[in-house]
Amino acid sequence: MGHFSELDMYLFGQATHYDIYNKLGAHPLKNGNKEGVCFDVWAPHAKRVWVIGDFNGWDENIHEMERLEPKEAGIYELFVEAAKPGQLYKYLIETANGEKLYKADPFASCAELRPGTASRIADLSKIKWSDKKWMDKRAETSQYEIPISIYEVHPGSWMRHPGRNDDGFYTYRELAKALTDYVKDMGYTHVELIGISEYPYDGSWGYQVTGYYAPTSRYGSPEDFAYFVNYLHRNNIGIILDWVPAHFPKDEYGLATFDGEALYEYPDLRMGEHPEWGTKIFNYGLNQVKNFLLGSALMWAEFYHIDGLRVDAVASMLYLDYGKKAGEWVANKYGENKNLEAVEFFRHLNTLLQGRNKGLMMIAEESTAWPQVTGGVEDSAYSLAFSYKWNMGWMHDFLDYMKLDPLYRKGSHNKMTFAMSYNSSENYILVLSHDEVVHLKCSMINKMPGLGHDKFANLMVGYAFMFGHPGKKLLFMGQDFGQLHEWDEKKELDWYLIDANPEHKNLQNYVRKLLHIYKANRSLFEWDRSWESFEWINADDAYRSIFSFVRKSRDGKNNLLFVCNFTPVKYDDYRVGVPEKKTYKLILNSEDEEFGGSGEERPVNYKAEESPCDNREYSIGYPLPAYGVAIFKY
Repeated sequence: MGHFSELDMYLFGQATHYDIYNKLGAHPLKNGNKEGVCFDVWAPHAKRVWVIGDFNGWDENIHEMERLEPKEAGIYELFVEAAKPGQLYKYLIETANGEKLYKADPFASCAELRPGTASRIADLSKIKWSDKKWMDKRAETSQYEIPISIYEVHPGSWMRHPGRNDDGFYTYRELAKALTDYVKDMGYTHVELIGISEYPYDGSWGYQVTGYYAPTSRYGSPEDFAYFVNYLHRNNIGIILDWVPAHFPKDEYGLATFDGEALYEYPDLRMGEHPEWGTKIFNYGLNQVKNFLLGSALMWAEFYHIDGLRVDAVASMLYLDYGKKAGEWVANKYGENKNLEAVEFFRHLNTLLQGRNKGLMMIAEESTAWPQVTGGVEDSAYSLAFSYKWNMGWMHDFLDYMKLDPLYRKGSHNKMTFAMSYNSSENYILVLSHDEVVHLKCSMINKMPGLGHDKFANLMVGYAFMFGHPGKKLLFMGQDFGQLHEWDEKKELDWYLIDANPEHKNLQNYVRKLLHIYKANRSLFEWDRSWESFEWINADDAYRSIFSFVRKSRDGKNNLLFVCNFTPVKYDDYRVGVPEKKTYKLILNSEDEEFGGSGEERPVNYKAEESPCDNREYSIGYPLPAYGVAIFKY
């Protein structure tokens, strides 16, 4: 019996072959007493298929593959004794009309370093794991009740080796150590990596994927990537990957018209192409294509122990008319613009991955008002069953407000309060991602109004508001120390700024303090979605542009009171209403010297006085600086 059995074909045809990555692709194995590599590829429209590579001198006539029975399944297979791990290969496909196509393996577990486009045979059996403690703990812990502060990183431009003739990339192994040291010092809980699935063009940042089963060879081998995951897990850092099932590029060696006809994409161009992006759209109605995507997600989660997948461009999958004009799209059977096949795919994907992998996060980058993105499949026919949704509405409102001259913020006060009106509708992550610091949008520090110190002061008060607001957190690399330039994937962050200008160091100290406060206080993370975890003290102080609110823990202990002043006006006798007659301990004062403030001595404890304020019986008085932030624990 062949490596790929009739049962394999049946499951693949039902979209339920959940370890398909162990069957399709190139797998070193023993055939009787012979050692070699078994190649399997799905190409139902092909007339004939050969495998060519280093093992046969790229001779197109030596290794023709056999089309397995039943032939309609479209599986080609060949065992090649001469093939060895490390060698490059491609499939030569003869189409129905006699054309020759040279294709990389869609299921390859490794690829040639770009600009090469061949697949590489890899022996994954050598990968050993030592992160059982992390995986067991993850499975036993509710992801909604733990602190999640995500550091979004593009590995190729986080840090580079200077003065080298190559790109100077850190390898996965070098990155593991350097990134772990930074993340632990700052206090982030998770790293989210951009551009890990193999891709041809650096400028796409990894959002136009050609290798859905291969960690990019830019930074090393599959073993090196597994080392990276293992290392972070042993240091109690979670790992999230960007994953892109929305579309794929048209590169001739890739998935597009793979066997001479539309296979992975919808055959109708109105369904199968993004006119804006110049990419192909997966055919979510074809079981084998669904299985290809499900298998990729499962491989990252189950083989590589990834803790979460952030699914890119979800809206483009949900809406048939996304980025299209009239006549460029086809309505569904109800005459609507919802892609019912994509909806079904998400429901299958999310229930499957989270059901099999306890504690795994499935995160939607979804920019519309689609209801119940994080609702269970039982809630409605259109619930998508993600764990989290990026809160793009909060992000847009927040940045619109922060860009304003403080003089005009009073007219947009509601932009900062609006997100609480829908906070309980989904499980949210508040994001300031790479998307906000590219394409002439300015770096985060340069979005801020004013000059010099004002920019830093604005950003600091904005970050405090973000960390106090319900929702898990995400910051893109460089935002925590005030990277001046827009992000450029071709060069490393401007780390020299931290030593060159004390304001960058002060900002970094401040964000570090916020991250550690967030991680140490259950009131900030244990029940984000509940209204009971949040209470406005004063949401209506538009004239002074001051916001005050409370974050509450379930047991009523160690609650936090936030006061955020978004103007350069100081108040020597600022008074804020408090919920209870208690002592309020100051745990963050933005005027501390380590944050670039005056360093003026302040009392630590503030006793509530019977002095009505903010419609409350009790209050405390506090000298609130310009752009001042105060966090009290009670």
